[in-house]
Amino acid sequence: MLSVAGSLRTSVLQLPVRGVCSATFNRKSSAPGHTCTAPPSAGCPAVCCHMLPVRTLSAVRGLSNVGTLSGAGTLSGVGTLSGVGTLSGVGTLSGVRRLSGVGRLSGVGTLSGVGRLSGVGRLSGVGTLSGVRRLSGGGHDDSAGAAGWYSSLSDSAPVHLSEHFLVSVQQMSGLPWWLSIVVATLSVRTLITLPLAAYQMVIISKVEALQAEISELAKRLRYEVSVRARERGWTEKECRFQFKKNLRRIVSQLYVRDNCHPFKASVLVWVQLPLWISFSLALRNLSLDQSALHSDLAAGGALWFSDLTSPDSTWILPVCLGLINLLIVEVFSLQRVNPSRLQKTVTNFIRAFSVLMIPIAATVPSSMALYWFTSSLVGFSHNLFLRSPTIHKILKLRSHRSDSPYRDLLSAFITKYCR
Repeated sequence: MLSVAGSLRTSVLQLPVRGVCSATFNRKSSAPGHTCTAPPSAGCPAVCCHMLPVRTLSAVRGLSNVGTLSGAGTLSGVGTLSGVGTLSGVGTLSGVRRLSGVGRLSGVGTLSGVGRLSGVGRLSGVGTLSGVRRLSGGGHDDSAGAAGWYSSLSDSAPVHLSEHFLVSVQQMSGLPWWLSIVVATLSVRTLITLPLAAYQMVIISKVEALQAEISELAKRLRYEVSVRARERGWTEKECRFQFKKNLRRIVSQLYVRDNCHPFKASVLVWVQLPLWISFSLALRNLSLDQSALHSDLAAGGALWFSDLTSPDSTWILPVCLGLINLLIVEVFSLQRVNPSRLQKTVTNFIRAFSVLMIPIAATVPSSMALYWFTSSLVGFSHNLFLRSPTIHKILKLRSHRSDSPYRDLLSAFITKYCR
């Protein structure tokens, strides 16, 4: 049904319509048994005509169950537009709070100010699509299909929360945007990820301290299994099975006893990665042309990256990002004395990814590249900070650590790369 709060203006008449059925728009003649009704309060009789040459349709609260709506010059101020088979040939479609259930939307010059666009089977031939807060549910959507999950992720609650945090830091501090990004990154990495990194070191230290006990228990278990095998006549395959099963049980009991299951050491990754993605997408959203803060970020840069909404054309930030990431990888690789084959493979993969991040950072807004570089730099400094013997004493790490970690690290680096 069509309920109108205002009026329908055409080239030949103007009706104060209160209720007009869908046949008013899409039938040349009324179908057999078809009736068009309007409430008595409308002040007009039931209407059923061939097809109104609508030039302007405005101030409509709800327009639904229309087979075909076409040829309208301007369609605006509609509260809800739904259940339309085909909506085409509209010059301007704006001010619609909700547009849904449209089989095909095509030939629209400008589509703007739509609160929610959903359930559209096909969206094509749209000259300008702007001001749409939510676009979803398209079966064959040429413009929204490419966005897909990325648009949903960019519009998620964690990303909006990150946006609010970044804007609050800038407004409360009064700092320029580039410095606000640095301060926000330093705050989050220090208040959230640094304690988790320290907790990770404690867990790893406990696991390393258990290795000597596990080795001793494994020797004793191997002897007991061999004795039991002679008594029961086990085959070599059964001996291996019993040994591995009982060793896993013993190791699990040790992890429970010392509260140091290795999975707990991965908590840092499960927190840091979503944070990194949320802040990256938040800065991307703030840097878009549609953002209310676009102009502020465009003038909020410094030095060679004066415009935070455009990529760094000098590639200084991307290259610095790649170098600091490679440095982090090498520092971690120097910690392993005899790395396994899997550890070598993972290290090489991270090296390749660090190099790949350079061209990626050169294509995103400078605000994102600045955040990535700052985050990596802060992470590297935290890694060096946690190597301090004083920190090890505070954390009461069980495994033996060097009393001169920075000198040892520098010597290992020079030995590996400078000789």
